[in-house]
Amino acid sequence: MICKCQNCSLLFTNPRPKEEKIGPYYEFPEYYSHEKNNKTFTQIIYNLVRDYTVSKKIKLITKLKGKGKILDYGCGTGEFLQAAKSKGWKIKGVEPTAKARNQANTILENKVFENIDQIDEKKKYDIISLFHVLEHIHSLRKTIKKILSHLKSDGYIIIAVPNPESFDAQRYGKDWAGWDVPRHLYHFNQIALKNFEQLFDLELVEVNPMLFDSYYVSLLSEGYINPSQTLISKYLKAVKNGWKSNKSAKDQIGQYSSNLFIFRKK
Repeated sequence: MICKCQNCSLLFTNPRPKEEKIGPYYEFPEYYSHEKNNKTFTQIIYNLVRDYTVSKKIKLITKLKGKGKILDYGCGTGEFLQAAKSKGWKIKGVEPTAKARNQANTILENKVFENIDQIDEKKKYDIISLFHVLEHIHSLRKTIKKILSHLKSDGYIIIAVPNPESFDAQRYGKDWAGWDVPRHLYHFNQIALKNFEQLFDLELVEVNPMLFDSYYVSLLSEGYINPSQTLISKYLKAVKNGWKSNKSAKDQIGQYSSNLFIFRKK
C-alpha cells in the first residue's frame, strides 16, 4: 500500500520489510542493476544503455568539479565508479547487497563497503551520488545526515529518483514499475525533493531529466500488465509510451519518468 505524508507530500510504502529481511527481494534475475551477465535480450539492451548513461554521469561530475573525490552510495556492480576512476577521480562506494558489492570489488580493488558507517568519518568528498538509491533507504533522515557529513562544504550531492507524477506513472497506475514495491520504500515527487533544502540545509542547483528511464520503466510495466505478450509487442508499446512520457514532460515542467536533482550545501 502506498501512503502519503500530508506535511511534505512524500509517498511511502506501508507496510514494508524490515531492513534485515529485505535482502531476498533483490535476489532475482530481472534485477539488472545487480547483474553483469548478458543472459537475455533485455539485459543486453539494459547494459548498453547503462554504459551510455555512465558516460553522461562522468560528463556531469566533470562539469561540476573537474576531478576530485567521489562517493557513490548504492554503487551496484561498480561501473560508474570504474569509469570515474579511469578519469582520475579518487573513488569510494557503498553497496549493501553482497552479490553486487563483491562484483564491484573485483574491479575496484575493495573500494566498496557494505554501509556508510564503514567509511572513515574524517573523509570528505567533492561529490556524493545516489542514482536510484534514495527510495531504497530505510532510516532515511538519519542516513542522509550521515551521508552529508562526508560532503565537503563546496561539494555537490546528486540524487536520481523515479517520479510518481510522470506520464508513464499515470499511464500504468498500480502496474507502474517505478513503484517497485517492496524494494522502493519511498516515492518522491518534485515537492518532496525540493523539501530537502529545508530539511538538510541544502540548495537545489539543478534538475535534469533521465530520458531513458521512461522506456525502461514502460518496458517493465508492460511485462507486469501482460506477461504473456510477445517480446516485440512489449518493446513497441514501451517505446511508444516512453516517447509519450518524455514528450508530456516537456509540457509539464519536468515531470519526467525519473529526474536527477543536484544539491549543494548552503
